[in-house]
Amino acid sequence: MSDHIDAGKSFDVIVVGSGAAGGFAAKELTEQGLSVLVIEAGRSLKKKDIRRPSKSKRGNMQLFPRIRATLFGQHIQARVAFFSEHMRHLFVNDWKHGYTTPKDAPFMWIRGRQVGGRLHTFGRVLFRWSDYDFRGSRGGAVGMDWPISYTDLAPWYEKVERFLGIAGNIDNVETAPDGIMAEPTPLTPEERSFRTEVQTHWKERHVVAWRFNPHDGERIPSALRAAIKTGKLTLQSDSIATTIMTDPVTGRATGVMYVNRQDKTRHVAQAKAVVVCASPIESLRLLLNSCSARHPKGLGNSSGTLGRYFMDQCPSLMFGQWPASRREGPDTTLPVHPLFGNTGGLYVPRYQNTKGTCNPKFPKGYTYQGSIGRHDAPKTEAPTRAVTIMAFGEMLPYADNSITLDPRRRDQWGVPLPHIRCSLHPVERNMLRQQISDCADMIEAGGGKVDFCVSPLGLEEKEGGFFPEKSSLVRWFLRKMFPKSMVMGAAIHESGGARMGNDPATSVLNNYCQAWDVPNLYVTDASCFPTGGALGTTLTVMALTARASHHLATELKAGRL
Repeated sequence: MSDHIDAGKSFDVIVVGSGAAGGFAAKELTEQGLSVLVIEAGRSLKKKDIRRPSKSKRGNMQLFPRIRATLFGQHIQARVAFFSEHMRHLFVNDWKHGYTTPKDAPFMWIRGRQVGGRLHTFGRVLFRWSDYDFRGSRGGAVGMDWPISYTDLAPWYEKVERFLGIAGNIDNVETAPDGIMAEPTPLTPEERSFRTEVQTHWKERHVVAWRFNPHDGERIPSALRAAIKTGKLTLQSDSIATTIMTDPVTGRATGVMYVNRQDKTRHVAQAKAVVVCASPIESLRLLLNSCSARHPKGLGNSSGTLGRYFMDQCPSLMFGQWPASRREGPDTTLPVHPLFGNTGGLYVPRYQNTKGTCNPKFPKGYTYQGSIGRHDAPKTEAPTRAVTIMAFGEMLPYADNSITLDPRRRDQWGVPLPHIRCSLHPVERNMLRQQISDCADMIEAGGGKVDFCVSPLGLEEKEGGFFPEKSSLVRWFLRKMFPKSMVMGAAIHESGGARMGNDPATSVLNNYCQAWDVPNLYVTDASCFPTGGALGTTLTVMALTARASHHLATELKAGRL
């Protein structure tokens, strides 16, 4: 998949990126009968690259592998919560893939450059968004409304869910609409007792099981495999897109210039249309770098909003203990992820600022994703079970949070480095304090204990709760490491920068992710999001991409592009 395409060959559509968005773009377009070239910056994986962890390493902190990775160039990637030795090769080397940030606003950019992108490493939790997410102003909250509603996206959610086969339950929670589930997912006995305590104390809160797509252990994700089966797909790996080329007269996209990752030779691919799916920061970098006389400030940037209103969800991570005696129901057989080991867990959908209410300190909400008792040693006699809960809070879109091009620094392939600014405002700080407080309350209400919590606000620990079983040297190292592991970017739910809208004066894309200025250019990863939400972005990215790609195919077949 690394041989370059024949010179002069043209395609109906070029898709840049092969992850969550790129895979579904390729699938939908090829199934519509179009010829598609997927350009992927990373390498093709081999079967041996999908490794199972040893039982002894499942769920532990991977401290020494993190130290080794840090010493050999993965000083940012090694901070991610689920980093481990057997997955290290699925994250980039930070020495080779740089970026810049303001000194006072660190950002963790977690990346994987390979066919399938971050689909090989993400947590695989896939929830639908609701109109609390698509309607930013709903309930008096501050925010931008999307140009589409839940009703517009529901059929595409269903199409994606049926294809993937998502494990989950019917939960009847307004802020996390039910989907099409292929099989049920269990909670552990400890998680069931946690659910009972939470829903007894707080009627507006719900504890449900994850909805997730089990990894099938294949090196090529399922959507790409479906596209390959059509015979209409050409997959070009080891190819770094540098510029989207445009016609100097019409301003429309004509193709993509790319650089071979290994020998740095330059190549050109031509197409009738281009779909950008490289993940938000890389997509914005590509669009900003694709300037010309017709597009002097970046491709599709007549509004001046390209790169602006960048977001990530506000993260916090809490560790604690749950009484081993607090169990409800029988033991369950837990699903096993080929990369993560035991998977699944508990999920608390958004409950703040719903049903017309609005907290005066912050207008949005947050969700919780975690587990109780899933990673303890089997048949342990310890009096408590491990609690790990990560929270994700919605950041408002701000014009000063942006992706720009560094004017002084380029990568080894000649592309300017991205400069990432994603800084908390007072509203997000207020929200983080409340989401941390709420999480502690839920654990303690059932007799549990909080050990410590880390967030962009810093490290908060209870007396004696910060890994008391570790040596003083290890405790010192962890105190240094943990605050750097939960800065902005740690949620890995970045979005915005090429937002959809109803007005070309204030947005980059229309309601089909089609560029106002360049009708044969579509941008369908999370950079198209007007707001960032509080649930994971991946399922929404897949559904938006399928919808946009169907629209693109219709427009091409009708001769309107």
